[in-house]
Amino acid sequence: MIRTAAILGLLLTAAACEREAGRELNRGGTFGEATLNNAAVMSNDRSFTIQLAGRFAQEVPTTITFDFDSAQLDQSARAVLDQQAHWIRQFPEVRFRVFGHTDAVGSDAYNRALGLRRARAAVNYLVSRGISRSRLEAVISHGETQPLIPTPERERRNRRTVTEVSGFLKNHQSVLDGKYAQIIYREYLESAVPATTLTQQKSLERTLQ
Repeated sequence: MIRTAAILGLLLTAAACEREAGRELNRGGTFGEATLNNAAVMSNDRSFTIQLAGRFAQEVPTTITFDFDSAQLDQSARAVLDQQAHWIRQFPEVRFRVFGHTDAVGSDAYNRALGLRRARAAVNYLVSRGISRSRLEAVISHGETQPLIPTPERERRNRRTVTEVSGFLKNHQSVLDGKYAQIIYREYLESAVPATTLTQQKSLERTLQ
């Protein structure tokens, strides 16, 4: 019985190590790659921005769409932007760009202006959800030049904005000293703290924001 319990304990310990804090960025390798990734990022051999951009695109919707000739945010668009804002708040080191797009109906000049209004509408909403405007690095309009669906007709999927990771705040200490694992696994580190009435209340407040 003692030997069986010891073996079981070792197995449980090994399983726990699979989620040990500071694990690799891509979550698919073995423990210990955080240092390797840190060195690669600091030496410019690996793009931290590209890796975080991939994670953002995987974990939240990056695109919202609009009615024809409109820059108004509907309920669906606001719901998506709420998800984006929640993700963005967890990574205060990260900056973002919002790109505006239109369909092909209308002149090029009009559509570029419309795309810009749409991008600004998305930015303004993110700011209203507590994101600093300084972190929304640029607002860019592509007008009708990058359709998802090539057509001269009205097409909602082309009337959109796309939010993307663009880089990091240059004066943020965690970025400057290469604390790469600290940024990526902040949520995981917080999850290891036993829940208390206070932490549960804070979690509820963040959810309601």
